[in-house]
Amino acid sequence: MSSQLDLLRQYTTVVADTGDFEAMREHRPTDATTNPSLILKAVQKEVYRPLLEKTVHDFPKASLPELTDRLLVAFGREILAIVPGRVSTEVDARLSFDTAATVARARDIIGLYADAGIDRQRVLIKIASTWEGIQAARILQAEGIACNLTLLFCLPQAVACAAAGVTLISPFVGRIYDWHKKSAGEQWDEAARAGVNDPGVQSVTAIFNYFKCHGIGTEIMGASFRNIGQIQALAGCDLLTISPDLLSLLASTTAPLKKMLDVETARRSHVPALACDEASFRMQLNDNAMATEKLAEGIRLFVADAIKLDQLLDSARV
Repeated sequence: MSSQLDLLRQYTTVVADTGDFEAMREHRPTDATTNPSLILKAVQKEVYRPLLEKTVHDFPKASLPELTDRLLVAFGREILAIVPGRVSTEVDARLSFDTAATVARARDIIGLYADAGIDRQRVLIKIASTWEGIQAARILQAEGIACNLTLLFCLPQAVACAAAGVTLISPFVGRIYDWHKKSAGEQWDEAARAGVNDPGVQSVTAIFNYFKCHGIGTEIMGASFRNIGQIQALAGCDLLTISPDLLSLLASTTAPLKKMLDVETARRSHVPALACDEASFRMQLNDNAMATEKLAEGIRLFVADAIKLDQLLDSARV
């Protein structure tokens, strides 16, 4: 009998959300996504420590930003030897509000991949979905550098990304769920807010329906899952990026899996268009307390892990 992971592959491109090579070999995803937090977690394991040490040894005079990018690309190269598709490599979250610096750093990362013989078509540059990040993606996309806009929590962010012509967006399911659960406190009813009623699932579904209704080609990749019920409720989404633990759980589950999101059904829906100029974007984001708070929090967390990664690289120089 087919597992739910095998059934999911019939409806959705499965992506591994990890820096763990062995997990990728086990679950055979099409693509893989990384971020500073995942790379930090990976390099603290003995098996991946040599990648960090080799990067520091080979480039003793490199600045910390360059060393970080070289380490990310080293992981990316190893990942691309395992997966048949693409890898997402993230620009330093400390640049989330600096368009020019984000563009420059993305070009550097793509240059490092090119030096390693990796075609840019196999790389997605991951950028936070701030207004400045979205404008950086607009510039990069025009240069043929594909972007994955992350830390995305609401439809206005998604619409602005689409207007910028980005290749892919990563709306975060689990962190939306976390916010609503915390906000509800003792009033939270887990059973009533599960599956299609999960607020994170509802957010991604709304984005899916909007994009398909308006003929938008930007790919939608649900991310940041807390349980397999969220994944099951989004079967049919363009892509889903899933942690190794949840991939294993799906692989061991043999219950039927229904396709929940359907392109043709979404195309027949009537979803009004949103304005996506800067003023409208900022006001719509400001009006959404959850999205505003989670975007800011997400950047802070990624920055904290980027600093820890800097410290690891710096200490390895001694």
